[in-house]
Amino acid sequence: MKDKFKPFTTSLIGSFPRSKEILSLKRKLKLDKKFKKEYDNLIEEETKKVVKLQEKYSIDIITNGELTRDNYVSFISDRLKGVIMMNMSDMLDYIEDKKAFEKILQTLDVPSVSIKNAICNGKLEYDKKLVADEIKELKTLTSSKVKATLPGPYLMTRSMWLASLSKNFYNSKEDLGKDVIKILQKEVDNLAKEGVDIIQFDEPVLTEVVFSTGQTRSFMCAALSEKKDPTEELNFASNLIKSIIDYVKEKNILSSVHVCRGNWSKDESILLTGPYTPLIKLFEEVLPDVLALEFSTPRAGEIASLFESEKIKNNIILALGVINPRTDTIETAQSIVERAKEALKFIDKERLWLNPDCGFATFANRPVNTFDIIEKKLEQLEIAKNILRKTYE
Repeated sequence: MKDKFKPFTTSLIGSFPRSKEILSLKRKLKLDKKFKKEYDNLIEEETKKVVKLQEKYSIDIITNGELTRDNYVSFISDRLKGVIMMNMSDMLDYIEDKKAFEKILQTLDVPSVSIKNAICNGKLEYDKKLVADEIKELKTLTSSKVKATLPGPYLMTRSMWLASLSKNFYNSKEDLGKDVIKILQKEVDNLAKEGVDIIQFDEPVLTEVVFSTGQTRSFMCAALSEKKDPTEELNFASNLIKSIIDYVKEKNILSSVHVCRGNWSKDESILLTGPYTPLIKLFEEVLPDVLALEFSTPRAGEIASLFESEKIKNNIILALGVINPRTDTIETAQSIVERAKEALKFIDKERLWLNPDCGFATFANRPVNTFDIIEKKLEQLEIAKNILRKTYE
């Protein structure tokens, strides 16, 4: 699979801003199913726009923009049995350590009612396809390679676990995680049938495990206030992620793990900081085909820290974050080229891809950027890719 992609392949991480019309119809749909056809038609039309925008700037691997999702994990509550959607205010009644949880809320600069989470309140059952139907539709809109974006098994397990509710059905997060893997395996089977080219699993909470010293700074907060020892937690995460990555590889589909440091705010001062060094062992054990990592911000540390590992250096495609999705500043093509050249000191051009650090709209009702800014950023990404391909052809 790896040889089917050119050097400096470009792709996006996932989410695009949802329009006011989508958000309005989504609210109406929750109250009255008669709006479903109108809603579906609008999603189709706006997804076409997202695809055309990517194709305009020669993005090599196309995503659908995640326009139907409230955020990139909570949407599973609409697809699985045994899961309910709750906002952080709702969760407060069920949190055992309310003081610690309130401290988390104070750290975030997002209204608690805006952050919605999928919470386990029953035995999990695969009721509907998670994103396979979206991929089926996406493949009718483009002839390019396509990527499915899914919450990773660790993110799903940890964010769904709310002890006072979930313990009625699972003895522990570990037991819940086993059913999460079964769910994702069924989804991978369906994605394989649709001919998906790459499956990306989002695992932003990994950085919360290793970088939040005493104060959680993350937006996936159901179980985050109950964090275990970091080593134990990373072992748990590694086992879950490796299980699904191995399953994807068996299907001859390219596997990807995306890790960032949270993407809910434009205020860099409240976001997590630190190099990838504490996660290198996990990356080595999981060994996806692609690591899509945040690197456009100094908060991510030096690229060299990642390549201290020979196993990563020799086996993994680095999808290098060269665009900050949270800022209005337009990265220049030259700055992107220079960032890529820095990575080329450690990795061959055949295994270097280019992308933003994260999606452009983690929360449906609180995007971190606008289409106007996004388009200008993608234009510079295309110019940089063309320069690099010409330079290193």
